[in-house]
Amino acid sequence: MAVGGVEKAKRVVVVGGGIAGGIIAKTLQSRSEVTLIDSKEYLEIPWAQLRSMIEPSFAERTLIKHSEYLTNATIITSHATNVTNHHVQTDDGQTFPFDYLVVATGHAGSTKVNRKDRLEHFQQDYEKIKASNSILIIGGGPTGVELAGEIAVDFPEKKVTIVHKGPRLIEFIGPKASRKTFNWLIKKKVKVILEQTVDLQSISEGGGVYVTSDGENIYADCHFVCVGKPVASSWLHDSILKQSLDKKGRLMVDVNLRVKGRNNIFAIGDITDVHELKQGFVAEKHALLVAKNLQLLMRGAPDKKLETYTPSPPIAMVSLGRKEAVAQFPFGTLFGWVPGMIKSKDLFVGKTRKTLGLKSTEMS
Repeated sequence: MAVGGVEKAKRVVVVGGGIAGGIIAKTLQSRSEVTLIDSKEYLEIPWAQLRSMIEPSFAERTLIKHSEYLTNATIITSHATNVTNHHVQTDDGQTFPFDYLVVATGHAGSTKVNRKDRLEHFQQDYEKIKASNSILIIGGGPTGVELAGEIAVDFPEKKVTIVHKGPRLIEFIGPKASRKTFNWLIKKKVKVILEQTVDLQSISEGGGVYVTSDGENIYADCHFVCVGKPVASSWLHDSILKQSLDKKGRLMVDVNLRVKGRNNIFAIGDITDVHELKQGFVAEKHALLVAKNLQLLMRGAPDKKLETYTPSPPIAMVSLGRKEAVAQFPFGTLFGWVPGMIKSKDLFVGKTRKTLGLKSTEMS
């Protein structure tokens, strides 16, 4: 609708300030009236968390205040609690109207609201690792494996144990890559216990003894829980989108990444039900595609002109310390220094910062 001969900017509300939410807000801020609602004041590059636990100064580049890259958007630091047909409500009592809504709340992440507190948390993890002779890692998915690799390379004198409930490590990639990863960890003197669990309810930090589901005692000075986190969609359970959630709490989307049955609501990143590996580069693809589709809709384009999303093939990289990695591509598996050169040195942090319009090396 034109006001005084000038087309009024459309209001786009983005809920969630992770990779997907941050990139789409950055892309649209000069073309529409963007409001980003996030529970914290910063964007965190999630796949760099484990390096930051070993090298806290690394987090200076991976924790980016939203205000650094969103220079023409409204930033609301609050939890979204509900969505209606035209508004998003937050837990501090505010209401934000939208013409278009993008849900990008992903998986549950850090509860630290302030960047300073998150940096301090990484420092505390580093001090805990440094002070411990033995470390238990619960969970042998990509997070647990990468943490074990970081510790084994930077602190080779530490005794590291992984307990994983599955029959093999990092089960989302192929058996060959999983086997090579297992052998690499064993070579680094990491103990791997498969098909067992640790009762998380009985754990107390500093107790020193952990009991597995098979009754095996593990002695460790500290532990880290590296199991999968739930999708951050509980705030939608009593909203107009409650029928749009699948059994796993993910939003069901169509080929345009629009929430099924909704004309003006999109979902991107880990919260979608798209059948593909949930990874950072995939979240970026979602964000850029929906940004294009929103710009088309704002110009009055019909639905048939919208871009369609093709799920990404199973490409995955898991870092093994600072120089090596395991990578799975559709054509096969790579292991060692070559994939390590691609990912492990900088963990794509410089590239991600550039996507947000920031210098790759400059600290926040």
